[in-house]
Amino acid sequence: MPTSSAHAGTGEGLPSTEPSNGERGASSGAGVLAAQQLRQAVAEGWIDAMPYQIPPGAYQPASLDLRLGDHALALRCSFLPGSDSTVEEKARDLTMQRVDLRNGAILERDRPYLIPLVEELRLPDHVRGKTNPKSSTGRLDVFTRVITDENARFDEIPAGYRGKLYLEVVPRSFAIHVEPLLALNQLRLVSGEARLSDRDVYDESPLLYLESHGLAGSEVAIADGLFLSVHLETSSQTPVGYRAKKNSHGVDLSTIRGLRSRDYWEPVYPEEGDRIVLEPETFYLLLSREGVCIPPHLAAEMTAYDPTAGELRTHYAGFFDPGFGFDKHGSNHGSRAALEVRARDVAFMVEHGQPICKLAFERMAEPPDVLYGEDLGSNYQGQTSMLSKHFSDQTAGLP
Repeated sequence: MPTSSAHAGTGEGLPSTEPSNGERGASSGAGVLAAQQLRQAVAEGWIDAMPYQIPPGAYQPASLDLRLGDHALALRCSFLPGSDSTVEEKARDLTMQRVDLRNGAILERDRPYLIPLVEELRLPDHVRGKTNPKSSTGRLDVFTRVITDENARFDEIPAGYRGKLYLEVVPRSFAIHVEPLLALNQLRLVSGEARLSDRDVYDESPLLYLESHGLAGSEVAIADGLFLSVHLETSSQTPVGYRAKKNSHGVDLSTIRGLRSRDYWEPVYPEEGDRIVLEPETFYLLLSREGVCIPPHLAAEMTAYDPTAGELRTHYAGFFDPGFGFDKHGSNHGSRAALEVRARDVAFMVEHGQPICKLAFERMAEPPDVLYGEDLGSNYQGQTSMLSKHFSDQTAGLP
């Protein structure tokens, strides 16, 4: 039987942002709420999942997993409610079919679905939210974004919002099998101004590595974020990426390490000159050239590269938690970032080392009590393959 989550308190105060271990950024109060603060936010009723309990595994170092409800609405088009309408009001004449998820259901390719989420919000006036697909969701080319009532923006939840959350889900390359309480997205809560300026981003330990070499600030490109480049160099028959097959089998999102990559993906090998040509409207999985290291006092988000540098989308799942690629003993030198890439309109060539996306950094309100990686058994720490956790053969990726 499900049990209700606690919702005592009025949500008028901010879960403690007192410094816990002297880390930089912990004492300011402004920033992304850490795991322990999210647990307190649930206890104070800012996040409510009744009649279900929020499980311990839903708490990430700087985010909370959001879970699917028991039905989906198949829509004829995507939409935003705008400032004068609820999501349900706007969806009423756009719904083609109601899909019962209680025994599991298949969501078809290229059809937008609207799914009410289990979690609801009652945010205080000084706390806002933002959402992003989980990494495994993006690696399967499942396009998702959160919609809220009386809001003209996807994934941005205004401070003081009180109401339901809805997830738009559009499977692009593969049909997917989903069921209630599956987590496809995650929520961050932010108090005050968290975004760091370029001059504040790279002033301490390295955030990017090449092999074991920590890159200094003078060795990286920074412009409203920290640039990442693509890895397309190989000296063997190891693929540098994968291209989604057309008309593959569906993917059961509850399956872990149970699928064969060759049933869904074609390996990608570089041409002479360490380059590949992206076919238009085809989904690719690649890896960053640099290893990324997110220390405990920071969180990061991958943002799409400036379209003037090429008509391609370079991410779907963008949150990087504190601890990603980080090793307090200093023996680990970052983790490669998975790059989910789709060229627009025309074929587009990318070369080894070409800048392809950016990381934007935010301060944490306080360092989390758990870090990405060993603390949580995270799936993608130290990754050498860009495949999602659903596939059994994880060997391809880096030479």
